[in-house]
Amino acid sequence: MEPRAHHLIIGLFTILAFAAALIFALWLAKSSADREWGYYEVVFDHAVGGLSEGNPVLYSGVQIGDVVELRLDPDNPGHVRVLVRVDQSVPIRENTRAGLVLANITGSMSVQFSGGSPDQPELRGDPDNPPVIVAEPSAFNNFVANGEQLLTKADQLLTSVTELLSSSNIENTAAILQNTREATDAMLSRREQLTALLERFDAAAIRAEEAAIKVSRVSDNANELLQNDGQQVLESMDRALGVIYTTMARIDELTRNNQGAVDAGLQGMGELEPALRELRATLRSLNQFTHRLEQDPRGTLFGSETMKEVTQ
Repeated sequence: MEPRAHHLIIGLFTILAFAAALIFALWLAKSSADREWGYYEVVFDHAVGGLSEGNPVLYSGVQIGDVVELRLDPDNPGHVRVLVRVDQSVPIRENTRAGLVLANITGSMSVQFSGGSPDQPELRGDPDNPPVIVAEPSAFNNFVANGEQLLTKADQLLTSVTELLSSSNIENTAAILQNTREATDAMLSRREQLTALLERFDAAAIRAEEAAIKVSRVSDNANELLQNDGQQVLESMDRALGVIYTTMARIDELTRNNQGAVDAGLQGMGELEPALRELRATLRSLNQFTHRLEQDPRGTLFGSETMKEVTQ
């Protein structure tokens, strides 16, 4: 009898649990049927992977309805039209925004409404002719859309890293490091010479600085000289040019006033040319006479003796 009593109790508990679940389901269905719904059609211009019928519809994170139907736009298959039903007590206005949000880590998506100013008119959802709301792309959708490009770039990066870490490149890198180590050891072995060279560079830099200071001083002195003595020289040259200009003006005026006398003098100088030629000829003859006088004074002055005829 005792085992039968246990089975009876278990069977009775099972029947009661099933009846309670059935009553709860009926109540839930009745309450859902009794609610008044507003229907809206949300248009997505991108993929809606993870969204399916029955997924929740949220407003600022609070569930207000669910997805009724998904279909492709017959005029543009790249667009997806999602019919949702929302509790009619929740106001959906003309400036209310819609988008997709991640529902859980499995990749399930939900439609979420946000925004909506109280001063904007309210949209009335009719199941036969639902208002259309154009969805905005979410950050998650952009991430998913760019995921393929990110994976491609990651693959290219891994390929480049693999090529960079090839055996030949590793050998070349090892050789470079070995050469660097040898160069470092050589420099360390000549540390004293390098120190002396650096000291020479330091001394040369000091001398160069001193030379630059001297050049700067010379430049300052030259600038001062130009500003003082040079100014006086320029003023003297300016006065001298003024005197020369005045003198030239006076000569030009004198020439214009005595133009006739100058022309007459030039004409007289032209008449002197024949006299100068005769004087030049006379001087030439006098020069010849003087030359003969030096060679034969007597013959030149008294003439040569008359030759006598010799009788045979």
